[in-house]
Amino acid sequence: MNTRRLSVLFSAILLISICFSFTTKKYPVIFMIGDSTMANKDLRGGNTERGWGHVLPGFLPQEIEVANYAMNGRSSKSFRSEGIWQKVYDRIKPGDYVFIQFGHNDQKTDEARYSEPETTYKSNLKEYIRETQEKGGIPVLFTSIARRKFDENGEMMDTHGRWIGAMKEVAAETGVKIIDMNARSIELIKSYGVEDSKRIFNHVAPKTQACRPEGKEDDTHFSIHGARELAKIAIQEINQIYPELGEYFTVYDYVVAKDGSGQFFTLQDAIDAVPDYRKKTTTIYVKKGVYKEKVVVPFSKSKIKLIGEDVNETVLTYDDFAKKLNVFGEEVGTSGSSSFYLYASDFSAENITFENSAGPVGQAVAILITGDRAVFKNCRFLGHQDTLYVFGRQDGGQSRQYFEECYIEGTVDFIFGWATSVFERCTIHSKANGYLTAASTPENQKYGYLFVDCKITSEEGVKSYLGRPWRPFAKTVFVSCDMDESIRPEGWHNWSKKDAEKTTFYAEFNSKGAGAQSADRVKWAKKMDKKHIAEYTVENVLKGTDNWNPKAEEK
Repeated sequence: MNTRRLSVLFSAILLISICFSFTTKKYPVIFMIGDSTMANKDLRGGNTERGWGHVLPGFLPQEIEVANYAMNGRSSKSFRSEGIWQKVYDRIKPGDYVFIQFGHNDQKTDEARYSEPETTYKSNLKEYIRETQEKGGIPVLFTSIARRKFDENGEMMDTHGRWIGAMKEVAAETGVKIIDMNARSIELIKSYGVEDSKRIFNHVAPKTQACRPEGKEDDTHFSIHGARELAKIAIQEINQIYPELGEYFTVYDYVVAKDGSGQFFTLQDAIDAVPDYRKKTTTIYVKKGVYKEKVVVPFSKSKIKLIGEDVNETVLTYDDFAKKLNVFGEEVGTSGSSSFYLYASDFSAENITFENSAGPVGQAVAILITGDRAVFKNCRFLGHQDTLYVFGRQDGGQSRQYFEECYIEGTVDFIFGWATSVFERCTIHSKANGYLTAASTPENQKYGYLFVDCKITSEEGVKSYLGRPWRPFAKTVFVSCDMDESIRPEGWHNWSKKDAEKTTFYAEFNSKGAGAQSADRVKWAKKMDKKHIAEYTVENVLKGTDNWNPKAEEK
């Protein structure tokens, strides 16, 4: 390679490096050092105990790492002497946060843990602060959370003595921000009252957890509910003192997570917990993971908003298929094969993958939708035959769905059903020869499927039709879609139903790409010009009888 080419190559690499350095945002790490009230817990045996630091990741995006080094039984003294602090210190980088919460075990009288509040405890805290700051980190002090202890008159009793005041004095002397979790937790416990405050703590009935068959009454450590309530308090306070960190936190109604950072391990448990016919939206955040479960959102669980942590790594999956036998030895059928059933209205999902993993074994539905006003944004629908079943309503009721920037793949009829559905800026991907759509639009329903600004892609060598009529009045329209060479020149298929050529409404407008061979399309497809296409907007197609506009809801 000559010198000129090397110079050009070097310049290009340098330019890319400079651009990358300006566009890549550095996210802080939140280090947590403390005792069992902050620590992550062992989840084996159905353990419901959580430290508030354990559940903190359930309020944060994946870009923010919560490095929780807090450990059961540690004090400000033993955390250092056992070498745990060194592991944290070695990792701290400028802009990282170190949350410091000791005090519970500094009270213990054994030599390994005890630190006197006015001397060694204060000096220990100051040393953590100094070393954090010398690495460019930001230390934040948290006072110990109150224990649930009431006197005979129902008044809260102090169990931390001078350790709380000592930490406040350290904050004043060093200028480090402090969050008074002790005072805020006392307020929380009092608000629940003597009896109901047990919900905050790890009170376990006998024979309900394999890890504690005898049960337990623990007034120091927290239940899942209590840990989340305390984490929310911490987040409120963080918002006040470090708004630049607080902006990353989002408080969801429910969190589903395999690592125990949420209230639930399965999505179905979270959905079951949603109050029936709730008037407000219930937000459910699903952390990364593969959740193999058949999920049902019943009619009574309306207004659910499902948010995935990462569209590629938050996967709802199951592997049923039409010819699979149920417990009675009967085939489950197409509808019975679905991995996800959506019967409720006003549902929305974003950053979620819906999958049927059965493979190329015939009909195998990833999601079946009958509810009205459903919205999917940046979701993936994975399968083979009959992937996305926009089932709709066959009784004349409205069933409308809006898909924005979604990815839908399959082989045969992989978008099918009765509903009115709009797909905007979606990718429709054919994995094998077949048909993209099989609409079953009712005769009296004005609109079926509308694809706007979508990309039609495929595996190499695949040939597909845009659609075929499952029922005779099928309606499907493509507007300004980019079609690759997989689309057959004739475009549409009549499913060997000659009469359907007279009753279907199949049309395109402004198709682009190698598959947009409009001159060779079947003669019975409809011709549309700018005047006719004007009514095919997202707002008009989906407005129904209540003027629903999912795009207005985005604003």
